[in-house]
Amino acid sequence: MAKMNILYISLEGNTRSFVKRLTAFAKQQNMINQANPEINAKEIGPQDAPASESKPFFVFVPTYLTGGNGIDSGYTEIMTTALGEYIEDGNNARYCIGVVGSGNKNFNEQYCLTARKYAKIFNAPFLDNYELRGTDADVERIYGTLTKEWAKNGISEE
Repeated sequence: MAKMNILYISLEGNTRSFVKRLTAFAKQQNMINQANPEINAKEIGPQDAPASESKPFFVFVPTYLTGGNGIDSGYTEIMTTALGEYIEDGNNARYCIGVVGSGNKNFNEQYCLTARKYAKIFNAPFLDNYELRGTDADVERIYGTLTKEWAKNGISEE
């Protein structure tokens, strides 16, 4: 089975930590049953030039906002623009098959607002979310969600 591809950005290490744990969990699941896909994760940073993606991918994006309440008085998404620009480049957006968000639930309505914005802009489903670095239960649940979405998209070749 093809490895599931993940593009992500991590500014404070939370998303990186989660994706590393998710990748390790996927590897473990693949060792138990080779039908369970592994993960190929690619971190996108402000210094990374866009590259042409040619395979479907999921996006993991934290929420960093400034200004407004994110609902009726607007907001400005900050700091994750490198990932957004990477996906917007060329035909990359057409390969985006889902978005997973993270953030701090203390931000109420702004929690995962950046991920919801990405889902809308890139016409991909908002699949799941986790808070901060996530829990082991989040890793297991999100792996299950990604695996179902991967299969739903009929991706099986390396």
